[in-house]
Amino acid sequence: MKNTYLISAIKQFEYYKLLGDKTLVVLPEESLFLTLEKESNSIAHIVKHLTGNMLSRWTDFLTTDGEKEWRDRDAEFVMTFSTKQEIIEYWNKGWSCLLKTLESLTNEDLEKIVYIRNQGHTVVEAINRQLAHYPYHVGQMVYIGKMISGKDWESLSISKDASKEYNSEKFSKEKNNVHFTDEYLK
Repeated sequence: MKNTYLISAIKQFEYYKLLGDKTLVVLPEESLFLTLEKESNSIAHIVKHLTGNMLSRWTDFLTTDGEKEWRDRDAEFVMTFSTKQEIIEYWNKGWSCLLKTLESLTNEDLEKIVYIRNQGHTVVEAINRQLAHYPYHVGQMVYIGKMISGKDWESLSISKDASKEYNSEKFSKEKNNVHFTDEYLK
């Protein structure tokens, strides 16, 4: 049986993928390429960067440095996509690499040392590093989507002025021991 940490980490990653998925699906194609100001990145740039990172970090995870020689990080910020479909396919390629790797890990792997740019990390530390990095960028995607959509944006979490109702619904149920993402990842 997988360690509860691995199960939880996988669910966390799946949850943030879902938030990104929902953002990509609701926005029109042209919105994915929009930059809000000269120095900002579009959602398409963020997808390209995240996927580049995922493919580098999670390919041969236990046996090679997480910063692969073939990765060109700077090129991740040069737009090469031309369609929404290309963006979504690339997005899914990165997440598939990550999730397949995490699913393959065993409890015994958690204390092994892996390297990212020659810096040693336990497997747990490497996972935690990416659990901080990826949600940071997914949050940027969601925020850009919200700014573009304005009043038409449908909240991906608890809507403004809905906290009391949400909490009332939660506290009306028996206590249970489930991962908070289970209600979103059905």
